[in-house]
Amino acid sequence: MTGVLYSIGRISGRFRWAVVAAWVVLLAAVAIGASAAGEHLSDNLTLPGTDSQAATDLLQSEFPDQANGMIPVVFVAPKGKTVNSSDQKSAIEAATKSYEDDKDNYSAISPFSSKASDQISKDKTIAYIAVTSKLSPSAMSQEQAQKFLDVAERDKKAWHQVSVGSYAGDKLSKPSSRTSEVVGLVAAVIILLLTFGALVAMTMPIITAIFGLGVGLSVLTLVSTVSDVPTSAPALATMIGLGVGIDYGLFIVTQHGHLLAAGHDPPEAAARATATAGGAVVFAGGTVIIALLSLLVAGIPLVSTLGYTSAIVVLLAVLAAITLLPALLSIVGHHIHFGTLPWHDIAKENPKEGAWHSWAEGVTGKPWIAIVASVAVLVVLSVPMFSMTLGQTDDGSAATGTQTRESYDALTTGFGPGINGPLLIAVDMQKPAENDQSKLDDTKSQEQQLAQVPDPTTDQQQQQQQLEQQQKLYESKSSDPRLQDMKSDIEKTDDVKTVSQPSVNDSGSAAVFQVISDSAPSDESTTDLVTDLRDTVLPKATKGNGETAYVGGSTAGYIDLAAQISSKLPLVIAVVLIVSFFLLMLAFRSILVPIKAVAMNLLSIGAAFGVVTYVFTHDWSAQLVGLEGPVPIVSFVPLMMFAILFGLSMDYEVFLMTHVREEFIATGDAHRAVVNGLAGTARVITSAALIMVSVFCAFVLSGDPNIKQFGVGMAAAVLIDATIVRCALVPGLMKLMGPSAWSLPRWLDRILPRFSIEGREFFEKRDSAGG
Repeated sequence: MTGVLYSIGRISGRFRWAVVAAWVVLLAAVAIGASAAGEHLSDNLTLPGTDSQAATDLLQSEFPDQANGMIPVVFVAPKGKTVNSSDQKSAIEAATKSYEDDKDNYSAISPFSSKASDQISKDKTIAYIAVTSKLSPSAMSQEQAQKFLDVAERDKKAWHQVSVGSYAGDKLSKPSSRTSEVVGLVAAVIILLLTFGALVAMTMPIITAIFGLGVGLSVLTLVSTVSDVPTSAPALATMIGLGVGIDYGLFIVTQHGHLLAAGHDPPEAAARATATAGGAVVFAGGTVIIALLSLLVAGIPLVSTLGYTSAIVVLLAVLAAITLLPALLSIVGHHIHFGTLPWHDIAKENPKEGAWHSWAEGVTGKPWIAIVASVAVLVVLSVPMFSMTLGQTDDGSAATGTQTRESYDALTTGFGPGINGPLLIAVDMQKPAENDQSKLDDTKSQEQQLAQVPDPTTDQQQQQQQLEQQQKLYESKSSDPRLQDMKSDIEKTDDVKTVSQPSVNDSGSAAVFQVISDSAPSDESTTDLVTDLRDTVLPKATKGNGETAYVGGSTAGYIDLAAQISSKLPLVIAVVLIVSFFLLMLAFRSILVPIKAVAMNLLSIGAAFGVVTYVFTHDWSAQLVGLEGPVPIVSFVPLMMFAILFGLSMDYEVFLMTHVREEFIATGDAHRAVVNGLAGTARVITSAALIMVSVFCAFVLSGDPNIKQFGVGMAAAVLIDATIVRCALVPGLMKLMGPSAWSLPRWLDRILPRFSIEGREFFEKRDSAGG
């Protein structure tokens, strides 16, 4: 590995301008392609084998016009007016007609239509048009969503507020991550400037991170055209890409500086830095990628997609660090020290002196104190984790002023919180529904005749007759006694507010109800309702009738997602632990070091889970991060956090342990190896950690509560890992293990493939041969 990376570093340095040009062309090409293709993000849930997926499949097959759900276009009347007022009613009817005439829609039901189901609030100040679109969440573009709003706002003066909900509203409410990116970059610039003490050196990791991230995000956009990519994927990828990209650059530039000081010319120093620190970068980055790809074993498409899209960004960050960075370092040469801060004197720096060396001596001098104190802190931080309940945030936690939030608040005020997450009961009927066929034929005939009457000449009596016949036609499709009994049973269930009349397909082989809960979609009472319907109400209602009923809709889907993640989490954890243990054993030729690393990572991740649970389930702390109150822990956040953080923690593990092992091999003194290894790397590790923490904390500014949870969790984990774990707990344990930390049974040493990330032997042979 060292030889390969050295060759890559040398080639990149020799053809420095060509390498830079290649990255510029690559970035431009994928950016142009992504811009042309457009971003097609969606939160479509595909959950094979679940009740909600069975409902979705049945709806898509038998009710294609309802498979995408209903998009509410919500109107709030101005003070002193109602939705029945002349101007307001005319505006709603005009908007309804526009939606009906739009070829992208299946239907639009006015609140004044006979087909409407409680679409006007009791005080008649709020109403909504129920639109069913042919465009799925992934197919609908932001421009098409804007068209929904534009139609509603044609008579904007007639309303106090107009908003669009569901996935159309989400398209218009996507929180921007620009502020978070800028804040994260500014923090990274300051930390790098203080670390390197020179303006040019500071820019190197920033440039490579931006190139890697830019290409990665463009690739992610292209992926979204052929696969369902969640809306939170770009922000999550940006968070990870910036953090690891800057950190990887920091490690290599630091090593490059040491090699320049040792007398190597810039291209050779860059090549050697790529071979040594770059080896740790490739290994750490590979571990992050493997951890993210391990999410595929969960078999949950949304989680798998978040995993592999983030892995793409990490891969490009690694490639930029080992190709673009050595090219840039070769170009700037000795000018890397240009703009040196007046108080920063590189020549006087000595890792074997100073505060970190004293700290290392203190920790290894009294290892038991360091171990007990560290474990005590980690255990206390982990305690809230045991009360973690997985769920899903609803639109009520969206940023104030967004379409999503305005729609949620208006609908909640007018119709209760449950309207924001309706449940769909899909019924597969082996024996077709028994409609009154004579009534059906008669009403169809009359409806066709009435439809031929020109609307402008239709008098009031004919309009009333038309509405009555349409109502009869609608009711005739749901007259089957089995469905009416089922509706009655559902209505009697706790926490059910309303149940719609069942819609039956033409063949009578399937039916669907809409159930509105008394509780918000994210409330535990809604989860209990779904469980009650599935376990008790529906099995009882369908027993002996030859029917199968499924509970679907997005709310039920996220409940199933939480259940699936809870069941798959142990498998993902096991895969990540086993693979990480094996890779560390290969890298360090040790049994105890990998065991120690796995145990320490579990402790730091547990503490991070505890911090996230506490912050987002208490009023004061939730408000501190920009929310109005507590929200559930999003079901996929702990799973994603585990994979990401386990991989990221390997950065510091590899960087620290590589230096400790090199010192041990050089001196044979286990105690001195730990002291010198920690003293020589602590400044770089803490600087790298501060960069990641700053980037992650910056994303707490995002309006997306899911991204806030990732930001808080990963910032806490990195801070804990780089300080308590790497600078206190690990040195204490390494001191107690002594030389045995680096032992490996002979039989195992013989069968394991040789794999080195240190480069010491490679350069000793090369230098002795005059290379």
